[in-house]
Amino acid sequence: MDEVRDTRVARGSTPGRASAVAAVFEGLREAMPLPVAAWELARSGVPVFPCAPGGKRPIPRRGFHEATTDLRQVEAWWRQRPGANIAVPTGAVSGVVVVDVDVHGVNGYPAASRAARAGLIPEPMATVTTPTSGRHLYFAADPDREQRSWQVARAGVDFRGDGGYIIVPPSARMIDGERVPYRVESARASAVASLDAQRLRDFLDPRPAPRYTGPLILSSEADVSRLVYRVASLREGERNLGLFKAACRLAEHGVPSRDALDVLTTAASQAGLGGREIARTVGSAYRHVSIYGPRTRAPARSADAFTRSPLPASPPLSRGL
Repeated sequence: MDEVRDTRVARGSTPGRASAVAAVFEGLREAMPLPVAAWELARSGVPVFPCAPGGKRPIPRRGFHEATTDLRQVEAWWRQRPGANIAVPTGAVSGVVVVDVDVHGVNGYPAASRAARAGLIPEPMATVTTPTSGRHLYFAADPDREQRSWQVARAGVDFRGDGGYIIVPPSARMIDGERVPYRVESARASAVASLDAQRLRDFLDPRPAPRYTGPLILSSEADVSRLVYRVASLREGERNLGLFKAACRLAEHGVPSRDALDVLTTAASQAGLGGREIARTVGSAYRHVSIYGPRTRAPARSADAFTRSPLPASPPLSRGL
């Protein structure tokens, strides 16, 4: 049992195993002993492993790597420790991923609510209240790509995917000497929702826009920052033309080509362009301006070329640079 390789785990579809978790949770609305719940999950093809009673520390030496659906092993574990909490490895191995809304230090509910309103947290197939009044939102793992676990501490929201695990009901934690269980709020075995974990992380922890640090001859640093932010946000199919237009604008306003290349390389790289392609495009833009002259004859410190098309508050961004 070095790896989670039970044949039912290997053959089971991700949606099928995700539904199995929700189906067991539906039954947990009535009291169910920990050994029985662990056995039911394993019988349904969901790998489990035991954690310390009242805690989160794995009991097996190799932690979630020893999770299994082998019923004999599961029975042996909970025969030895009937009060052991139940843990499920998250990600492709179990078919479920979990959004963990925390309340320690930072209250994660406001950020999670904003993400839900933005359509980034769909209706979960199961919702569990944690002993500390947080929430675990369960979704089906994406069968086509790896979704690694991550944390956004400043938002109070974590994601448990590949490489992580979650404590599941009817497990409990010891809080101030009292046993407080994980409680199933809702579970729908027929509803297998999916989640784009990377989009959610980008929403909760957006990358800062590149900032121009070279000599400025525009009306303000914000003018360059807005332009650079647009370049970093360009989509496939518009990246080369967008970079060319941005470089032309910097050339028209007297920004030295070396400084323009420095700041636009950072932004265009975020958009997905390679270094050689960026250098070639910026150079072409500067040659174009030197031959044909600027499109606008505004004074060097004018920001007219930037302010005609203000930066939208959020994507999708305007294609006009």
